[in-house]
Amino acid sequence: MNARTRTLIATALVVGIAAGPVAAAQAAPSPAAVSAGVPAPVAVSTPPNAAELAKALEGLGARNKDATAALVRVGGTSGSWQGSSGVADVRSERAALEDGRFRAGSVTKTFTAAVVLQLAAERRVELDRPVRDYLPGLFPASFERPVTVRQLLNYTSGIQSADGPGDSFEAQWEHRFDVTDPHAQIANALAKGPEFAAGDAQHYLNINYTILGVLIEKLTGTSYERAVGDRILKPLGLRDTSYPGLHRTRIAGPHNRGYQAVPGPGGTTELRDVTEWNSSDRWAAGDIISTTADLERFTKALFSGRIVPKAQLEEMFTVPAVKNFTNGKPATLTAGLSKLVLPDGTVAWGKTGGRHGYNTAIGGTRDLSRTLVYSVNSTNAKGEDMNPVALAVLMAAFAK
Repeated sequence: MNARTRTLIATALVVGIAAGPVAAAQAAPSPAAVSAGVPAPVAVSTPPNAAELAKALEGLGARNKDATAALVRVGGTSGSWQGSSGVADVRSERAALEDGRFRAGSVTKTFTAAVVLQLAAERRVELDRPVRDYLPGLFPASFERPVTVRQLLNYTSGIQSADGPGDSFEAQWEHRFDVTDPHAQIANALAKGPEFAAGDAQHYLNINYTILGVLIEKLTGTSYERAVGDRILKPLGLRDTSYPGLHRTRIAGPHNRGYQAVPGPGGTTELRDVTEWNSSDRWAAGDIISTTADLERFTKALFSGRIVPKAQLEEMFTVPAVKNFTNGKPATLTAGLSKLVLPDGTVAWGKTGGRHGYNTAIGGTRDLSRTLVYSVNSTNAKGEDMNPVALAVLMAAFAK
């Protein structure tokens, strides 16, 4: 693969979306073939490339500039591979815990979307109805065009982001223990008025899923965390997956510590421990804690239709026909997932997440011939560029 292709993919994935296909998609079977009962071609028929995956994890640790640890699970009907590398903490340099828990960031959105789609299947919410029908009084008069539930799910609402401490790491570090009220966050965002008319473009912003968290609470009559727990975590036996809530700052249970590289004296770089952090500002959009084993089980159950009924599951594999608001390219985000076409034409669907110290991804081919879950303890997890270790893992996982 050439450097330009790697750059395209890295740019596409760094915020959890694909900037556009980098190759032609795999051809779908013809109508005649479908009617004749010819099975669809398997997206990935070769077993995981163990050598490439192992190479992607080489040299991780306290002296690696990109990542201190990584946990990887590759699975699917074509075979499986599991590996880990690096250290659990840079002081003792103990080996990374393969079953360690981590902050999965925006992978939370996939869980949130799944609950909303379950509620749609139960006819407790209609995706094309205005959100204000379910949450009266929430939207100010400046939102002349009503925002629908579907537009929250696929980021076409036009709602602007809420104010925060700032984008720089140091600004966020100073406020890392702040407790954020999601209702105040929503009010702050909506007071700004729409960024664009609902349905006219796609803009990936957390505020859409913060509102969906409130909607879930209204429709279920319980907390967002209890709703996800009762509907997804308990039925699937995801015992190592949890939500920290408004006040918990630690990762409960065994985990690999997360670090952020910051400038030190004399042009040096130091690793600052960022493991303890209050994630209430992300809530239903990004505060889940999990393991690679739990996320792999979730991904397989989701894609196979065991969490969301197949009629509603189509929302997760349907990209709206609009442009990306920030770059004008075709949209690639769906309800809780995003679409990526790899250089050889393989179509992958998934979700990435980034919290300081941790980069995470879940996904795979829709036919489940290949799945991928990783957690990379990135030293610049919120940086503009995709972590090089994460990119190497992605490409190795889908290598044929």
